[in-house]
Parts: sequence; C-alpha cells; structure tokens
Amino acid sequence: MEKVNISEKFSLFSDYWSPKIAGEINDMHVKFAKLKGEFIWHKHDHEDEMFLVIKGNLLLKFRDKDVHLEEGEFMIVPKGVEHLPIAEEEAHVIFFEPKSTVNTGEELNERTVSNLTTI
Repeated sequence: MEKVNISEKFSLFSDYWSPKIAGEINDMHVKFAKLKGEFIWHKHDHEDEMFLVIKGNLLLKFRDKDVHLEEGEFMIVPKGVEHLPIAEEEAHVIFFEPKSTVNTGEELNERTVSNLTTI
C-alpha cells in the first residue's frame, strides 16, 4: 500500500498507445497511457472502458456522435460500443478497466499490447 504520484508515473515512459499498469483494484487495472494521433475503430464486447483525461484533450468518436474530453473529465464507454480515440496533441489518460481488457478490443493487430508493463 503506497501513494502514487500521477505526474511521476507519466514521466516514466514516452511511447504512445501502449498502456502501463499503475495499480490494481480487485479485478481491475488502473492503466496509464500517453496518446497522440488517431488509434483504430474498436470495441470491447465484454468490458466497459473508462477514459479519464489528466493532461491534454481527447476526442472519442462514435458512429453516431463525437465527444470531446478536456483535462479533468472522464467518460465510460459501455461494452459493445464501437469507438475511435483521437488525440491531436499528446494526451495523458488513465483507464479503469477489467484486467481482461485488451487495448484494441476485439480487433487484434500490430497495435495490440499483449504484455503490459507495470510502472
């Protein structure tokens, strides 16, 4: 049991779209990621996904609308909802999601991170 300094954790890595485990709560991971550019359209059939913007801005595109998240805002994307995250500039995001969640959802490709690093 120890406190976590969010800024310090984000300073430990520089790669984009590669979530890092910063903590665990029950069967959930607290993941930190730096995002920049456009990701891929994807969905998580069995898990909800929470995006909490710590620094920067994040656009979440859905098939029927766009949602802009600013620093200090979060959104929960329900399981099964297809989405496309876009960060025009570098954004720091914390995810709260089940340990089984894969970053690319049901779409496995070269951007899939299978072995998560703990920071």
